Amino acid sequence: YMKNYPRGKFVKESRYMIAVCYYSDSPDARLDQSSTEKAIDAFSDYIEFYPTDSRVKDAYLHIAEMQDKLAYKGVLNAKLYFNLGIYLGNNYRSAILTAQNVLKDYPETKYREELSFLILNSKYKEAAYSASQKRKERYSEVIDEYYNYSNEFPDGKHINAANRIFKESKNILK
Repeated sequence: YMKNYPRGKFVKESRYMIAVCYYSDSPDARLDQSSTEKAIDAFSDYIEFYPTDSRVKDAYLHIAEMQDKLAYKGVLNAKLYFNLGIYLGNNYRSAILTAQNVLKDYPETKYREELSFLILNSKYKEAAYSASQKRKERYSEVIDEYYNYSNEFPDGKHINAANRIFKESKNILK
């Protein structure tokens, strides 16, 4: 409709319904998220074209929900790499990079603490399995990452495990 009748009286409704259709088609976080990304784009376009419309608030809510879904997919991917460990290479580095990218793309995500601890734990495991010439540098990175985690989440649910990792890393560096 929008292509055939760009000035038609139902263009606004069509634009919103396209976004709703992509939103409805958005699958579980474990599956391909093409529809989710298209829905975010479609709602963003709707907001851009009609910033004062009454449905803009709902569009923002849908966008936030879908961004959380994409962030959760990133969490699942990072956990998968972490669980693979050193199977067929260094998957800890992949877990670190994946988690860092999720935090960069979605800095306000509700999974921030989980991702931060996953980075710390992955760096610790990576250091433990590193070649002897790289261990000192990697354990130093673990300690730096501990300070990042403990400063941001001093009462976090993983603080005890983070403290244990910190103590073990300091002992190894001595």
